[in-house]
Amino acid sequence: MKLLLTAYTRTLRPALRTSTHRRTRTDLLPVRDQALIVGSNQDLVQRLGSQVEVRTGFISEEEEEVFLRELEPGLKKKRYEFDHWDDAIHGYRETERVSWGSACEEVLNRVRSVAFSEGSQLLGPVHVLDLDRSGYIKPHIDSVKFCGSTIAGLSLLSDSIMRLVKEDSSGEWLDLLLPRRSLYILRDQARYHFTHEILKDEESVFNGQKVSRGRRISVICRNLPG
Repeated sequence: MKLLLTAYTRTLRPALRTSTHRRTRTDLLPVRDQALIVGSNQDLVQRLGSQVEVRTGFISEEEEEVFLRELEPGLKKKRYEFDHWDDAIHGYRETERVSWGSACEEVLNRVRSVAFSEGSQLLGPVHVLDLDRSGYIKPHIDSVKFCGSTIAGLSLLSDSIMRLVKEDSSGEWLDLLLPRRSLYILRDQARYHFTHEILKDEESVFNGQKVSRGRRISVICRNLPG
């Protein structure tokens, strides 16, 4: 899947996206009490609010185990790669799967039902990306030749931080805290006009607080261009 790289620089002055049950004071709060999305300014956070979503606890521990049991035998046959063909990913193994066991297929149907509009034509293979503890994903925009307006991914094994940066304006950015077993969704402008990346462990800081990142497996569904 072709990835287009975009380099950028930025200055951190975060605005928060909060929910009614969360406190809005963010200094010195444990990560679990913070909003899951922070940005360069409140207008951007509000503007992309319907296009960027993080759903915590989307799968249970038991469902995570089911995915791991299906995925680990195949992943263990692969070596972690540190030279991606277009230099977008460092320290990774990946595969695509069309067929899943019934328990995993039930979860994937849940993902599809909340992430994609009824009648959307979806890419048949589900992309599985296994990042080593030292691995990371560099800023890129997925090629419009290979996927459409929506990306939805389950995060297994580790918390992580996804960073979005406006392609033509590096001062506009969002950081998404992706807890283990959560689902993230990117749509429309957030998908086409913002690079996305997964931060290295040593850079994994959310709103001023360290978020330790270990090995991470993402299970990603996409719709077709069109």
